[in-house]
Amino acid sequence: MRAPEPPSPYAALPAVDRLLESPGGRELTSRWGRLLAADACRAALDDARRAIADGAPAAAPDALLRGAEARLSASGGRGPRPLFNLTGTVLHTNLGRALLPEAALEAMVAVGRAPCDLEFDLAEGRRGDRDAHVEALLCALTGAEAAAVVNNNAAAVVLVLNSFALGREVPVSRGELVEIGGSFRVPELMTRAGARLVEVGTTNRTHLRDYADAIGPETGLVMKVHPSNYAIEGYTHEVGIAELAGLTRERGVPLVWDLGSGSLADLSRHGLPREPMPGEALAAGADLVTFSGDKLLGGPQAGIVVGRREAVDALRRNPLRRALRVDKFTLAALAAVLRAWSEPERAVRELPTPALLLRPRAEIRAVAERVAPHLASALGAAWQVEVIECASQIGSGALPVEQLPSAGLAVTPTAAQGRGRALAGLHDRLRALPRPVVGRVAEDRLLLDLRTLREEEAFLAQLPELAPS
Repeated sequence: MRAPEPPSPYAALPAVDRLLESPGGRELTSRWGRLLAADACRAALDDARRAIADGAPAAAPDALLRGAEARLSASGGRGPRPLFNLTGTVLHTNLGRALLPEAALEAMVAVGRAPCDLEFDLAEGRRGDRDAHVEALLCALTGAEAAAVVNNNAAAVVLVLNSFALGREVPVSRGELVEIGGSFRVPELMTRAGARLVEVGTTNRTHLRDYADAIGPETGLVMKVHPSNYAIEGYTHEVGIAELAGLTRERGVPLVWDLGSGSLADLSRHGLPREPMPGEALAAGADLVTFSGDKLLGGPQAGIVVGRREAVDALRRNPLRRALRVDKFTLAALAAVLRAWSEPERAVRELPTPALLLRPRAEIRAVAERVAPHLASALGAAWQVEVIECASQIGSGALPVEQLPSAGLAVTPTAAQGRGRALAGLHDRLRALPRPVVGRVAEDRLLLDLRTLREEEAFLAQLPELAPS
């Protein structure tokens, strides 16, 4: 009698529906939604069939679900993921810039869970203006007559240019025609806003007479751009805002200053270089000042415009404002951050961004010395882990040449051969952790600047996953 044929390994593979109805499948569906989870399970089953064709046994359901989970985690369907930014750049544009304080996070949750008075005047019982939630705070902090908030500082600049200089000329010093993040350039931004750029002066030296010669009947406004993401040194000259304001008042044209980083307090008392503040710019004669919410302010992404009421009202009448406006979450978070800045010493303590910028090297080094042996143990004998002193940078165009004394870890392969591949592979493994770790490779070492490591226990908890298999 002929022996029965062994069952096909393909038959041992479960159907997609059966995978999804298992406890692990239901968990996968709850996190990702049935559509994405089903597609990932089908892909995992396809991988298993190819493996069987190559002689491998049938994958178990748990292995299939792990494969589906890995595929989903690597996809773009989960939204932004929290990670550890150990690059040495505190305000890293690609990694989300400023961290929000608990008060801001609580405010965002509150307005997300229930209806809110986003554009409703509770006192009058009629439609209101969303800027009202932060305008009084901004005016109190800067001395402005009025304020408006849009999506980011580039949007604020576009709104100002489009409102006052649509089809008209805007004199700007050649030394201030910067390129901002993502290869966006001020001249291109002006063109898209409908303004005509008039370059004045030279790259390194611009004088009042250059502006005076450029202002004419076609001038819509004069704009200054604070060099918050670059520095020109040596034989230089720029026109101060007060001097320029005297000229623009005399000629009857608005003066706008794009401050970019927008510090609301003098941080030089804490060891950082002094940045011009919006209130000082307005007091010196600027009609409007624009700045970011997510740089030195330490708040959510936002573009803030403060200045004369008549000028801000003109921005509110522009139809573009609706396209550039912010939502309830941004306003809730921004209000919480602005309240903290009403007491600068409190803001420096409570807001994560200034606290990280002012974190002393000794404290950071102590963290490095605690973390180093754990990382060395996880990596094994193939790697050397050394505590080093290094320098952080602020990032996102704020104080571009300022270096912050810091400390961290330098990770070097023990073997000299194939060092570049080994470092790239380690960085890949760090980014593949449940909470990815992003450092930087330089000088044949992987550098982890620990200035921004706040959750030390969470970082240590996942290091065992780096252990060689």
